[in-house]
Amino acid sequence: MAQIHAPKLLSFCWSELCSSNWQEAKAFYTQLFDWGFDDQPIGEGAYYTMLQKHDDDIAAMYQMMPQQKDAGAQSQWLSYIAVDNVDEMAERAAALGAEIIAGPHDVPSAGRMVMLQEPAEGAHFALWQAKEHIGCKRELEANIPYWHELATRNSQKSRAFYSALLGWQAQDKPMEGMDYVLFSARDTVVAGMLQMTEEWGEEIPAHWMTYFAVLDCDAMAEKARVLGGQVCVPPTDIPQVGRFAVITDPQGAVFSIIQSVMHDIEP
Repeated sequence: MAQIHAPKLLSFCWSELCSSNWQEAKAFYTQLFDWGFDDQPIGEGAYYTMLQKHDDDIAAMYQMMPQQKDAGAQSQWLSYIAVDNVDEMAERAAALGAEIIAGPHDVPSAGRMVMLQEPAEGAHFALWQAKEHIGCKRELEANIPYWHELATRNSQKSRAFYSALLGWQAQDKPMEGMDYVLFSARDTVVAGMLQMTEEWGEEIPAHWMTYFAVLDCDAMAEKARVLGGQVCVPPTDIPQVGRFAVITDPQGAVFSIIQSVMHDIEP
């Protein structure tokens, strides 16, 4: 069994779903990934649900606020990056042209966070300064977050932003049919980036995509379909990387699954 670990600074540490229908989404994901859950009250009739594997927190979800639904907000996954000082990083992000969506604020005893949007209508992401909660407690196991990938409409601007904000190093990695970029922090690869083309259309915003590791991409994609999800990109091979699929959950949030050939993924 993979060891419980503390996420490295400047790498992704947490994935969180804001859903338009918390109860239905919880049923979908817990059945799809065989997750347990712990509903933690955060207000009258509201819960922050810790999604768990073997009783360890690996991701979370919560109900979208009514005013968000009325404003047309979409269900979506949010990715968190571990930092040592949220307030300083938020100031730096704002100076670089990012918009502060929420925070910085404390999550009682757990840590401190801020939600940001890249400059020029870029992707949303969050920063996390851990106290008692380090984030995802497992790695390189099936059914937990494995990879984070930025789809951007301006790869040069995004490259410059994350390099300046987090000190990430960017390396071009040519792939079949696209120019891909690998981001590294302290000589460890932490994320990827691709340029959105005209084929994406104008309706899909820039976004960070969360990939969950699976042992059988085809079987999991079919399971997601049976549970009410939509397979947007069918299982597809990426040479020397693995086999992936893109799925939309019944509430409209998009995520990916990947059967990796780069790492030994434990059950």
